[in-house]
Amino acid sequence: MKGSTAYKSIQKRGLHIGLLPEMAAAVNPSTPIFLDHDLGVFPEAGRRLTVARYAAYVDDLAARLWAAGVRPDERVVIYKTANADHWMLAAAVSRLGGVVVNLSPALDATTVGVLLERVGRPTLLTDGAKLEVLAEVPLADLTRRVITPAGEGPGTVSLAGLAGAPRIRPRVRPVDEAAVITHTSGTTGIPKLVVHTPRTQGLRLLPQWRLLSLMRKKETVAIHVPFVHSRMVAAMSLALLKQYPVLLMRETDPAAVAEQFLRHRPVLIEALPNSLMEWEGLADDPRMPFASVKVFSSTFDAIHPGTMSRLLKSSARRGALFFQIYGQSEVGPAVGRAYFRRSAHRANGRCVGWAMPGGAARIRVVSRDGDEPSEKNPGFIEVAWDGLAKTYFGEQERYDTNRSGQWWRTGDVGYRTRFGCLHMLDREVDMIPGVRSSLEIEDVVLGKLDGLTELVVVQGANSEPVPVVCTVDDKPLDLDSWRAAAAGFPQLADPVQIPNAELPRTATLKVQRLELARRFGQRPDQRA
Repeated sequence: MKGSTAYKSIQKRGLHIGLLPEMAAAVNPSTPIFLDHDLGVFPEAGRRLTVARYAAYVDDLAARLWAAGVRPDERVVIYKTANADHWMLAAAVSRLGGVVVNLSPALDATTVGVLLERVGRPTLLTDGAKLEVLAEVPLADLTRRVITPAGEGPGTVSLAGLAGAPRIRPRVRPVDEAAVITHTSGTTGIPKLVVHTPRTQGLRLLPQWRLLSLMRKKETVAIHVPFVHSRMVAAMSLALLKQYPVLLMRETDPAAVAEQFLRHRPVLIEALPNSLMEWEGLADDPRMPFASVKVFSSTFDAIHPGTMSRLLKSSARRGALFFQIYGQSEVGPAVGRAYFRRSAHRANGRCVGWAMPGGAARIRVVSRDGDEPSEKNPGFIEVAWDGLAKTYFGEQERYDTNRSGQWWRTGDVGYRTRFGCLHMLDREVDMIPGVRSSLEIEDVVLGKLDGLTELVVVQGANSEPVPVVCTVDDKPLDLDSWRAAAAGFPQLADPVQIPNAELPRTATLKVQRLELARRFGQRPDQRA
């Protein structure tokens, strides 16, 4: 089965991640998969696999999970230390016909306990480190069974002890039933559990399938995405279907990242915006770790134009581009646009792109007050297509409040230009009176100040916009430089500097703006 044939099959029958490694191995069993760390579940595997070996490991794990008692239709929560074996275990659960529930290792014990209860006595697949985190959670009451990769403990079953279990025939989920459940970032509280079906997962591959089609050679694709995220399903699936060598990355330290890029010379890097910002300094590395990159791709959040410009200028490839996709876990890829080396620095960071052609999502902006949405009067951004997530697990009413027929309200506000470009100005909950767009302020000021690692504008105690800043190595903020950079925004209060480590973030490194607003929106005499 050729890659294009496999893709067409997925578009028709849906994406079943339990079958994907086997499908990819049938096309090209020798396609390499590189790791920058050891697998937790198969530490002896080393850091260079082939697709064929990867498929064999998934088949082996599925057999062990079956021997442990996991059955079709069963929900299996995977909450373990960050490792590339997470996707391997998820594929094994899927191969049994089970429902994968991915929980970020960044979640705390209280949140995990709430989500376990919401899922309804699932099997929990975890490891020793996370069992310690969950020590005070009543797992015996909340789960059907607890499975660990190794090191059997009280009340747990070890996959290591089930080596050699008989292989089983793969099962597939119905095309419109839950297959993979991921969660939202949790910027406003307990995360929502987002239900993805084989059909919705397959449809979401369409926009980036076309992007990858621009690359003719089979060069390495580097993926630095949380292994639990819905985006990881698409990124891994596309790389396997396209027969690209894959570099799966966990490490974030710029020095370690540079070594990986120099060793593997990726043609495409898919990463979080905040990771790319952290690696931005590598653009000045004389070894040129980004020299081989043709495409930088980011999906989770808007990225600042200055960062895009520096990265593109550090590539030695002709026609290098930065492709940004605007979307959410609930909607998948909604709109996108490409930025190029010569113009990225002049880009409007609030312009997130155009609807993508060929059956992808449709976009509209709906009035908030009865007047026509515009730059001065932004409206609600809504998305419609068959790739929308099916529901929030256990919270149907909450899902229904955001959906009107075929249209999903994203919670973002913005407008469309007369050329059809979508401008996303702010999250509705983050809007500040008298401020057109806090994100726009951040784009402009960050572009003028090299010493900042982050800038977040939140609402203060008297509804004033408070800029919260972090600097490189937590050096004191140069106030004269700040005043010059922020001169175009006289409504801003004085900046508040905090250490980088104190900036509250979600599992995908998004800043928890409401938490910051709570912290700095207190009355002056209430601040710590």
